[in-house]
Amino acid sequence: MSVGTTGGVRSATAGVPHEWQAVTAPECLAAAQLLGVAAASPDLAWAVGEEGRNGSTRGYPLALLWDGRAWTRLDIDRLGFNGYLRSVTASATGAWTVGADQYGTAHLLSWDGTTWREADFPGRTASGTSLTGVAVAPDGDLWLSGRNSDGAVLLHGHGTELTWQPAPPSAPTAAPSGVRVTRSGEVWVYDSTLIARWNGESWTELPLPAGFRLTVTDLLPVAADNIWLTGYDFGVGGPPGKPPSVTLRHWDGDAWNTVTAPFTVGMLTSIVDDGQGGPDRIAGWDFWDQTRAHHLRWEDGSWVSERGATATTPVLTTALASIPGAGGYWAVGTTSSSPYPPAQVHIEQ
Repeated sequence: MSVGTTGGVRSATAGVPHEWQAVTAPECLAAAQLLGVAAASPDLAWAVGEEGRNGSTRGYPLALLWDGRAWTRLDIDRLGFNGYLRSVTASATGAWTVGADQYGTAHLLSWDGTTWREADFPGRTASGTSLTGVAVAPDGDLWLSGRNSDGAVLLHGHGTELTWQPAPPSAPTAAPSGVRVTRSGEVWVYDSTLIARWNGESWTELPLPAGFRLTVTDLLPVAADNIWLTGYDFGVGGPPGKPPSVTLRHWDGDAWNTVTAPFTVGMLTSIVDDGQGGPDRIAGWDFWDQTRAHHLRWEDGSWVSERGATATTPVLTTALASIPGAGGYWAVGTTSSSPYPPAQVHIEQ
């Protein structure tokens, strides 16, 4: 079954130039970064990440809430773990986020209407279990990417009942970096070592895109012969010291084709659809112009530049979300290209 572009209402802002504005964010422990964002309505959104990190030394999970007027910090110290939250999803009926503690133990949190609470899942405390991404399907089902000790990489839930799906044929040794559920309900997991679709009974794997040190950040399946992939690649000889190259690939049903982006040195970190499953916007970081985000907008069949608000610090956008209802977007990230103090969170709308 191919992925269609029906079943949703096209966003009023899709394809239209958007004037990005910086939004005041609460002060966090340096270094702070937001890694995920999701919106249920113009008056309700969540952002998650990490604060107090210093290089490779993990900090503390960070969670922010938008109530239609301002972003505020949520008190999640009672969860009792150091680490981070990395992915968040939302629907009309709930929200979920995943992360890990400093020992690598996976955490799944559900929104109770006021705050985040720990949720149970198979293998929650078992060695070898990880959760890397979370998405909610149009029917309300929950899908999570990760890995358990049996090699499964996809966790599916109806309500509170969660079940690991069979492992893909390639049996990757690491968890995929994320999961995407399309408007038509197709489920994909993606990473530089696995790009695959689960149809409820079996896996279909795509060939891997070429790249020497490729990091895949997001995937947007539009149809069987129309899939977009974002990321970055350090290439031969880097890192350290070498900036990454932008990665933008398109699957045409036979092969991954390299698409030249409006800028070439930096990262593409997240992609959102137009409300009907087609491409709309991509979040980006431009190495040569770091004081404003460099987003891409799908316009008349090609990707064009769209610049974020000018800042007095570097701006690295790590996640992007469409706002249901009124249209528009949330872009979140941090004020540094690496997680060291005095980095703070950055939010644009």
